[in-house]
Amino acid sequence: MNSAPFYADLALGPQAGQAYWLTAADGVQLRIAVWPEGTRGTVLLFPGRTEYAEKYGRAASDFGSRGYAQVAVDWRGQGLADRQLSDRNVGHVESFADFQKDVAAVLRAAEALALPRPFYLVSHSMGGAIALRALIEGLPIKAAVFSAPMWGILLSPLARSFTWTLSQLVRFSSLAHRYAPSTGPATYLVSAPFDDNVLTTDEAMWSYMKAQVTGVPELALGGPSLNWLHQALSECRRLGTLASPRVPALTVIGSNERVVDAARVRERMARWPCGRLEVAAGAEHEIMMEHPETRRRFFDAAADLFDAHR
Repeated sequence: MNSAPFYADLALGPQAGQAYWLTAADGVQLRIAVWPEGTRGTVLLFPGRTEYAEKYGRAASDFGSRGYAQVAVDWRGQGLADRQLSDRNVGHVESFADFQKDVAAVLRAAEALALPRPFYLVSHSMGGAIALRALIEGLPIKAAVFSAPMWGILLSPLARSFTWTLSQLVRFSSLAHRYAPSTGPATYLVSAPFDDNVLTTDEAMWSYMKAQVTGVPELALGGPSLNWLHQALSECRRLGTLASPRVPALTVIGSNERVVDAARVRERMARWPCGRLEVAAGAEHEIMMEHPETRRRFFDAAADLFDAHR
């Protein structure tokens, strides 16, 4: 693995953080950020759509203070990983199954870097769909924590029907690379005001995230492609038919969740053996980017789960 660019001044994580390039099995170049300090194990952190490793620098500090190392990945199509379209701002993936190649590359890297064992899993939003698939397919971790997992996308029945039909019709045409309806090249953190945003109620964390994508515009990502939308809806449908894995799990979702389908989350956790659901009062989509007390409860609960499964 070769060293990769890493923006420590924007990540604000532990001082030992560094980044590496990885190559997935199909040749796609990925990037990971590693914060290796910790003796109790390593958190494999799976970010959501539009995200990148530096966004979880403060999370690395939170886990580091509780004794855990962390590795976060730039998925294909976002961050500094290879992007598959000439328009870098389109959030695009050919198939959601391709993300499992990225998961395999991250696991190989964590092993090659001799990061502390055992391994644990923390995921957010789209990363939660990737994580659930990886667990079902046997990812060797001891316990998993989900932040607002994308096991369904919040759409009205009419919008869901329209979006599903449109994405199916165009997925084999050049239109599949176009932005999904009502989206465009601007990243949400730049185009949206803080007031009534759907990510966080904490203005300091909003500013932290916004400073990253304005400071390094190459990290930013706009709306999803129609093909991404079709693949995401299809994967959520497929996952919904599968049994929950027998892995100890905690899921946390905000009481004001407006991005993923909270009903799907509740349904999944109701049939997850040795799993539990917690609702963060007043929180929006980004549990790890919320007010300090919400964040503290999340990281304490995650560490308690990990400590119980060593």
